[in-house]
Parts: sequence; C-alpha cells; structure tokens
Amino acid sequence: MDFSKITDNLFIGDTPRRDDYDTLRDLGVRLIINMRFEKRPDLDLHRPPLNFLWLPTIDSPGLVIPVRFLIRGVHAALETICKGGKVYAHCAKGRHRGVAMGAAILIALGYDPDEAIELIKVQRPDADPDAFYIRSRILRFARVWQTID
Repeated sequence: MDFSKITDNLFIGDTPRRDDYDTLRDLGVRLIINMRFEKRPDLDLHRPPLNFLWLPTIDSPGLVIPVRFLIRGVHAALETICKGGKVYAHCAKGRHRGVAMGAAILIALGYDPDEAIELIKVQRPDADPDAFYIRSRILRFARVWQTID
C-alpha cells in the first residue's frame, strides 16, 4: 500500500488490500473512501469493520467526477473526523480521483482550494491535482461548497 499523510486526519493513497486494513485501523482511520469504478472495496472481516464509501468514478478527462460524489464523500469525512476518526481517500494509484476527494475534504475543513492543492502536492509528490480535469473538479467543488456551507 502506497499512501501519504496529508494532515492529522487525512490520508491519500492507492487501493488498500484487505491485509492493509489493520495498518489503517492502527493509524486511526475509520472511513475509507473508494473512488474507483473498477474495484469494489474488499470486505473488512474485523469487528467492528471499517466504514467504506464507494463512489465509483472513472479516471478520464471525458468522464469527470460528479460534484455530488465529492459532496457525499465530504459529508461522510466530516462526520468521521468530528467523531475523532481519520479518513483514507483512494483511487487506483492515489494520483487523481483520490486526490480530488482529498482536496474537497480539505476545502470543507476551511482550506483555500489552491492551499489544499499545494498541501497535497507537498505531502504526496506522486499526486497530480493539476491535471486539468482533476483541478477543474476541485475548483468546481469549491464553488458549489460555498453555497452549501
């Protein structure tokens, strides 16, 4: 598992396997947000299990991430963080879709969109939030979130 700690409450990375769940649990992760269309989350056999939110999206400039998915993920993340848990957002490699979700979470926590993007780039050098179709979704989320918040 390849992941990066972005803040005390947020991790972004690639797809965890079932045998990675104990590591995430030990880090305090209580919610895993899966942004992959092509892979459902593996079941967690631990009791109580980790919480999962599957928001199936495709990493393609032609099929943008629905802002409503980012909003759903943010609401779940904020609820988890308010209860003292941490969040792991992922996609296949932790470069695009998981990064968009991570940036949306940071924006909802009060970060300026550009600050959120820069923080992710510093903490996760493999991240590519500047890909035009990812950055545009992050900025679109920020505009929509202002009307919700």
